[in-house]
Amino acid sequence: MGNRKKQVLILCTGNSCRSQMAEGLVNAYLGEDWQAFSAGTAPSGMVHSLAVRAMAEIDIDISEGITDSVEIYRKTELDLVITVCDNAAKNCPVWLGDEEVKHMPFDDPTKLVGSDSDRISACRQVRDLMRDRILSYLESR
Repeated sequence: MGNRKKQVLILCTGNSCRSQMAEGLVNAYLGEDWQAFSAGTAPSGMVHSLAVRAMAEIDIDISEGITDSVEIYRKTELDLVITVCDNAAKNCPVWLGDEEVKHMPFDDPTKLVGSDSDRISACRQVRDLMRDRILSYLESR
């Protein structure tokens, strides 16, 4: 029997931007070893267009992403839960499993008030920070 992929759930509040980008990054770059899912403590119902654009620039398509509630992962066998915003960390449900919960906050680029180019620039910055921090963290495990 082969080794099963390790499973990571990436959690934020709306599951529309940061957690969606992080899920895409993990599955694209570390897909041989990790399977990522993302969810929100209060799902927004849509993947943010800025996140879709920022990821498309690095050839990762998250346009079909679905915003899920964290509740649907309650019975999933996870190895790790990563919270990417302070609100999700505060409202992170108490998990009944053994998985580790790691808090790695990133600013929400969709909250930035400014021009379109300022906002996509902020989204790229968060995408690249997450690529560096989350991927290197997972690779070290």
